[in-house]
Amino acid sequence: MFTGIILAIGNISAIQPKGGDCRLQINTGKLSLADCALGDSIAVNGVCLTAVELAEHSFSADVSNETLSRTTLKSASTGSPVNLELAMTPSSRLGGHIVSGHVDGIGKVVEKQSDGRSIRFKFKAPDELAKYIAEKGSICINGISLTVNSVDGAYFSVNIVPHTLQETTLGSTNVGSEVNLEVDLLARYLERLMKGEAAAHAHGNVTEALLLNAGFIK
Repeated sequence: MFTGIILAIGNISAIQPKGGDCRLQINTGKLSLADCALGDSIAVNGVCLTAVELAEHSFSADVSNETLSRTTLKSASTGSPVNLELAMTPSSRLGGHIVSGHVDGIGKVVEKQSDGRSIRFKFKAPDELAKYIAEKGSICINGISLTVNSVDGAYFSVNIVPHTLQETTLGSTNVGSEVNLEVDLLARYLERLMKGEAAAHAHGNVTEALLLNAGFIK
């Protein structure tokens, strides 16, 4: 588990095809790996990866075809900058929100404009994720815990303060860029709980009838 508070910007130093998928080597920049061990989880642009090789300033991780198909790592290239975060410990400050590192889908930057000293980004989420994104709720974008400013259908905006622009890859992210999205875990579990026993057989979305039957509306 992670908090969505980025600790460093690293970069992909090597991509090695391996048995039908690939292994990434990642330089960790200012992020210390001194207390990391083989098998530890490290979030790379919001994707939870397992360290299979460790060096003083780099680690390697295997990336499955499932992960490649669902995240922006499929289009990564040597030199690509990435946001990095080590997994939580029992003493970690939960400065963001609870993040699993399991990416739900890929969004796209559709607008970027100045707002005082900050930058306001507008993103387009996949239609199937729109229902989980709420105004003033939390969302994880490329591993960064952010507050949703506004929502309009599958479009939502966030405001990025100067510190976050400097300490994450959002500072160099432009209109048209794809980003990894992870919605709030609570929203996903709430949907499942609302379906009750029907969840074992349900394939559809939350509907007005479902809300009525669950007692959420009258």
